[in-house]
Amino acid sequence: MKPLAGITVIELARVLACPFAGMILAELGARVIKVEQPNSGDETRGYEPFVGQDQLVRDNMDEDDLAAALGHERSAYFYAFNRSKESITVNLRSTEGQKVVRELVSNADVVLENFPVGTLKRYGLDWPSLKAINSRLIYVSCTGFGQTGPYSKKKGYDTVFQAMSGIMSLTGEKDGGPVKPGIPVSDMSSGLWIALGVVSMLNGRSREGEGSYLDFSMLDGQISLLALAAARYFTLDEVPERLGTEHPGRVPSASFRCADGGYVHITGADQHWQPLCQLLGLDAMAHDPRLQVNSGRVMHRDEVMAALSDATKRLTRDELCAACDAAGVPAGPLKHLDEVVDDPHLNARGVFGAFDHPEGGRFPAIRLPFQFDGLDSPAPGRPPLLGEHTDEVLSELGYDSQRIQALRTEGAI
Repeated sequence: MKPLAGITVIELARVLACPFAGMILAELGARVIKVEQPNSGDETRGYEPFVGQDQLVRDNMDEDDLAAALGHERSAYFYAFNRSKESITVNLRSTEGQKVVRELVSNADVVLENFPVGTLKRYGLDWPSLKAINSRLIYVSCTGFGQTGPYSKKKGYDTVFQAMSGIMSLTGEKDGGPVKPGIPVSDMSSGLWIALGVVSMLNGRSREGEGSYLDFSMLDGQISLLALAAARYFTLDEVPERLGTEHPGRVPSASFRCADGGYVHITGADQHWQPLCQLLGLDAMAHDPRLQVNSGRVMHRDEVMAALSDATKRLTRDELCAACDAAGVPAGPLKHLDEVVDDPHLNARGVFGAFDHPEGGRFPAIRLPFQFDGLDSPAPGRPPLLGEHTDEVLSELGYDSQRIQALRTEGAI
């Protein structure tokens, strides 16, 4: 049995943060019914990269024909955040479509939504309206800036939240400009926060018997990631500067360039200092009384980093990693994505899986990082086709084929 078996989630969400949360819940065992716009669906169904795109481009297909050939079912972006769900199409602007959603929610456990503030209230699908028909409902509203406050109506995307939270100000080379992280950290961390919130609320419901509401602001979620930087500010009144891969309060903790152009990231505590110096041939520094504790090395950061950087350039990436491992110094090679996918340790642990998609074929997937004992571990399921489960779900609600066809004809589904 999976941990969330028996839980039903209605996902009124699109793009990334909420769909990522929905996928986590789905692969932990919940039944997640994704409600999409008829004909178009979640807009990420149209986001690159597309399975088969490279071959079609090589065949010199023009843009219009390319879009038609790729359709709604080949977006690897959509695949990445919508595995293991069901898909139904409902027009939320339609009175009959709104009625369908209410009937779905009446027997559901969780609603996830990420519409702009006030949108679902106009449709009668907001928290007060749905709580009235299902008192045990868990309802999550994910917006950029929350339901209240001066920014509540403001628009935003992942990188806007990175900028406004201060995360981008911390990222980049020393004396250089700000840099965004290489992944959509605001979206993905928000998805994790939302999933954690849902599990917490389900636990609360199991004790209290009543549902609850979560007003989740993606900006708030990013602020929570600033814990260490904020601790320095609160303690030292220090506004952290960009330091590249270096740590503001620990030396050494940085990526070092090697003889072959590769990099190794080394992070050590006091007990690792002398072994690191010895393997790099820095015997004088190993016994320098100024550098035996971290505070001294932080005080003499420039001197220490210059010596370490010069010494690591005499070894290749693999040689330096092997030497650190042999000496018990925490270190790891900076790997590119192709190396990560081929990593023998990750493959031995089954980190990567795959699913079979009716249009995309066999497609690799990164598993959720849970390996349970006593519960079934999650495995990647395939993403749904647009509206694939509409008839099935409506039939479960008691709709007969004639009524379903009538709803389809009038554009409600």
